[in-house]
Amino acid sequence: IGDCETAALVDKKGSIDWLCWPDFSSEACFAALLGTEEDGYWKIAPESDISATTRYYREHTLILETVFEDDSGAVRLTDYMPIRDQHSAIVRVVEGIRGSVKMHMELALRFDYGRTIPWVTHFDGGIRAVAGPNLAILQSTVPVRGENLKTVAEFTLNEGEQATFALRYGNSYRPEPRPIHHETAIAHTEKYWQKWSAQLKYEGKYQEAVERSLMALKAMTLLPTGGIVAAVTTALPESIGGQRNWDYRYCWLRDSTFTLLALTNAGYFTEAEAWQSWLLRALAGSPDQVQIMY
Repeated sequence: IGDCETAALVDKKGSIDWLCWPDFSSEACFAALLGTEEDGYWKIAPESDISATTRYYREHTLILETVFEDDSGAVRLTDYMPIRDQHSAIVRVVEGIRGSVKMHMELALRFDYGRTIPWVTHFDGGIRAVAGPNLAILQSTVPVRGENLKTVAEFTLNEGEQATFALRYGNSYRPEPRPIHHETAIAHTEKYWQKWSAQLKYEGKYQEAVERSLMALKAMTLLPTGGIVAAVTTALPESIGGQRNWDYRYCWLRDSTFTLLALTNAGYFTEAEAWQSWLLRALAGSPDQVQIMY
């Protein structure tokens, strides 16, 4: 999931294990993907053993929906990042679909790639976490508490009931970001991605897969500048146990060219124009000193 300025990776068990905040190139505050849970994660899942998991994106959007089933019923977890106006945020909504399911939420914010545990204070409806210039505010519709340097919650959802969590980023030395209103945020996010998807000119075999792939590429485009990252991750080896690894949160000129070729072939030209402007700024006054990445 992403907001075209950074992105988070969500695993099949409902855990966000990677997020660089507030930008693609920022230090990670959830880095369990590279290390262990001690390096930061945010998990929402049933307390009991899960018997089945189904995941899909909401049609024509980057809104992820995960359905968990256990012996007591089923719930739907909806994850998305609103296209930001000023501050970045992640919204996670759990809905009861069937039966009565006991849920567990664990939030372990670890800034600086897992090295920094934030100073956490509670307020009515959530927590405030500060680590140097970084500020993260969790607003929750269920009670949360501190436990072993984590923020946790237990709650039960019956059919038709809902629990909402919104984690938003800001700077600790500036005014706090405004609260997230889920209904407004998800409507705006859905409209943004549906409008973008509607521009697709490709009609043919595997159209749905083509649209989904292009949307992933769009999510790796930095909206304010037009730059395109090769991937949202860093420090993952090319092969398991291998020595070669790269920081793909750079704009590699070759990779960007392939990305833009795919987008323009599908009818998306705004991204190409923005990237061209980015490239001219990156080259500045010495195009003979062009680099392979920026």
